[in-house]
Amino acid sequence: MKKEQLTSHCYPYPRPALTVDIAVLSLPVTLVIGQDTNSNNITSSDNKFLNSPIDIDNVSVLLIQRGRPPFEGSWALPGGFVDELEPLEHAALRELQEETNISGLTLQLFSVYGDPGRDPRGWTVSIVYLGLLHSNFLATAGDDARSLDWFPLQNLPPLAFDHAQILNDIRSRLIDNGIGNETRFFAWLNRNKVEKNI
Repeated sequence: MKKEQLTSHCYPYPRPALTVDIAVLSLPVTLVIGQDTNSNNITSSDNKFLNSPIDIDNVSVLLIQRGRPPFEGSWALPGGFVDELEPLEHAALRELQEETNISGLTLQLFSVYGDPGRDPRGWTVSIVYLGLLHSNFLATAGDDARSLDWFPLQNLPPLAFDHAQILNDIRSRLIDNGIGNETRFFAWLNRNKVEKNI
């Protein structure tokens, strides 16, 4: 798109800051086809999973401990601000790599959150993505993440921003869909994505 096309229309309306958050879920004792367990790069292009049982009580989520205000020291989903003219999925993959050293993960769009007051810095809207890994996958904290760890989806610590609501929505959606095995889990991710032309 030409620069003049981007600047030809100006509207006197307030604009929110745009962010991305990534909920990386894990399954215990899971073999992910195409995933190199000795590397932080996912080699599979479609991340298909074996047909083994899933117990919702054993699903975990990867959280980072924030190293900067606001909510410094609190646990949160990996994520951050979208750069100007940056595609949303690119921003999610970039933030995930910067804060957890995970790259190449297949992500699916889950939902959008933008209630007033969700961020003390001002009006923000967050695009939330989902990804799936096995629980033994090596992730390391980076950028503004002080540390990271896996937490059971059913037993989370106090969370920053509205991330407790986000993970509660994910948990409820999983339970409502009656997830029973890894194949259905990945199919659920596909069913719950939204169109990318936001």
